[in-house]
Amino acid sequence: MDSILKKFRQMADKKYAAFQSKLIPGIDPKSVIGVRTPDLRNLAKSLKGSEEAKKFLEEVPHKYFEENQLHAFLISQIRDFDECVKELERFLPYIDNWATCDQTSPVCFRKNRAQLLPFIKNWIKSKKTYTVRFAIGMLMKHFLEGDFKSEYLRMVCGVKSEEYYIKMEIAWYFATALAFQYEETIPFIEKKVLEPWTHNKTIQKARESFRISDDKKEYLKSLKL
Repeated sequence: MDSILKKFRQMADKKYAAFQSKLIPGIDPKSVIGVRTPDLRNLAKSLKGSEEAKKFLEEVPHKYFEENQLHAFLISQIRDFDECVKELERFLPYIDNWATCDQTSPVCFRKNRAQLLPFIKNWIKSKKTYTVRFAIGMLMKHFLEGDFKSEYLRMVCGVKSEEYYIKMEIAWYFATALAFQYEETIPFIEKKVLEPWTHNKTIQKARESFRISDDKKEYLKSLKL
């Protein structure tokens, strides 16, 4: 959308664009304009509920990284669950980088976990790298405390992929699960059910956590492959 691209150009920083491109391997550096995240969030707030935002959300796929980021922030602030999921399912197949994936975090999900879970179970079976990563991220964000069930550990363990950004998310999920649900999670590490790289990365991340005690960290170290 020309009006939004014009706003991006006004906020662009070429040096920041070069820096940002290095943080996101795999995307075309020419697709990064160089708009800082706080500015994109503020723009999303100013567009909230507008006709301009509505039209923008319908225009996928986007050309620029910042368009994807703005799209993620606009979706994240939708408070109606059904509307949010509708927009999310239209957008998820076009997410092409870890930053946009991880910064898509709808505020309405926290109060609608029961409705959310069937969608997570569907997304986690996707062939799209970042749809799977998003699903694991939502399990990590919303289902590791009061709404936790051990079946969610098995669900994530069942994801088989050689994609780096999926394997890393699985490791983050299990490391975080060790912090919040240690007794339920540690058998997965003891039995070495994760593939070796992910198993070791899980232990590394868990041992870096301030939520896990030193004695547990030492035990985890002994389980490294």
